[in-house]
Amino acid sequence: MGGLIVAAPSSGSGKTTVTLGLLRALSRKGVPVRAAKSGPDYIDPRFHEAACGQPCVNLDAWAMSEDRLRSLAAGGGLLVIEGAMGLFDGAPPDGRGATADLARLLDLPVVLVVDASRMAQSIGPLVAGFARHDPRVKVAGVILNKVGSERHARMLRRAVEAVGLPVLGLLGRSGDLAHPSRHLGLVQAGERPDLDAFLDAAADRIEAGLDLDALVALGAGTRLGPGPRCPSVAPPAQRIAIARDEAFAFAYPHLLSDWRAQGAELAFFSPLADEAVPEVDLVILPGGYPELHAGRIAGASVFMQSLRSPSQASDIYGECGGYMVLGDSLVDAEGVTHGMAGLLSLETSFATRRLHLGYREVDALGGPFPGRWTAHEFHYATTVRAEGPPLFRARDAEGTQLPPMGLRRGRVSGSFAHLIDRVDGQVATPRLTVGS
Repeated sequence: MGGLIVAAPSSGSGKTTVTLGLLRALSRKGVPVRAAKSGPDYIDPRFHEAACGQPCVNLDAWAMSEDRLRSLAAGGGLLVIEGAMGLFDGAPPDGRGATADLARLLDLPVVLVVDASRMAQSIGPLVAGFARHDPRVKVAGVILNKVGSERHARMLRRAVEAVGLPVLGLLGRSGDLAHPSRHLGLVQAGERPDLDAFLDAAADRIEAGLDLDALVALGAGTRLGPGPRCPSVAPPAQRIAIARDEAFAFAYPHLLSDWRAQGAELAFFSPLADEAVPEVDLVILPGGYPELHAGRIAGASVFMQSLRSPSQASDIYGECGGYMVLGDSLVDAEGVTHGMAGLLSLETSFATRRLHLGYREVDALGGPFPGRWTAHEFHYATTVRAEGPPLFRARDAEGTQLPPMGLRRGRVSGSFAHLIDRVDGQVATPRLTVGS
């Protein structure tokens, strides 16, 4: 089989619910199906995995090379890619990295999910504009979401079919499949005790409202051949310990796969469970939601003591939330100050939130990830104090020079940047010795 892309004219149209219901419905029918998410996203892929029982990869057309994208997309079964934002929305100034870029590169059909709740005949020119905007982006059909009545459905269907596009399904208005969310997006999949029930309910709606056979045939008419040999990022150390729990959940699977494939030994531990840091060459504290668990993290004495221990000879690296935990203190949304690890001269706060969002290109000035990287920044934390040499030089998606990012102090380093891939097409030199 090949694949298809679930996209929309804008955010909030319902493509996540459609994607999850489609993945669960197809897997229940025995169709070999797997998932991918367009762009930088840590949360949706875990829902995708729960829906179909297969690993989900990120396909980031801004941050990854064509070879990397083709390699990650290759595989058996039907690949269902969930788009991000609107179909043609990407990074400034020209929309690079949009879902449409994946459609062009992988030559996959696009199924457009449209929120029809406030439209009737006007849906015709809307979908016609998306279908004709770029002939290299093949809009192959439409799913009408939030349809109000049979009469409404008939008007919508006639308008869409009049411009030459098939209607692949209709879904009524329903509030029972809403996702709880917080400031970085949806509540994480692992935090929903009702997740299976939610996914089954979404699949029931999809089975009732969509033409599953037509969707499978649409994807089966494409081919995702064996991926090209992609230069992979070498491991930053031989033995790597990675924090993993509800507070530290944001690590990209493609990087971990790269490291494992080249012989690195990966171990996982939970700061929230107050587990000691394993004896390794490099400790990584990924991003996540430490601000929601700051009291538990501050009180995790075994974890904190092992992280600070003079006998802990490993390098230590933190991304975003992990970076904040390496600092002196973190102020939560209620204004309560929590003592953190004290390994970097850093104070951060959520008492006054400010959105920091965008792609970054960073050059390492030290730390365990040398070279030039694509990255992204997405957080609401305010830096109250940061003292010390920076970790990265940084530019935004338009190439504008930004203030240096992050901090270094001896064997400890970190920043708010989430690293995605090497930008120079070369593997990093493995750092298999202790120290920095």
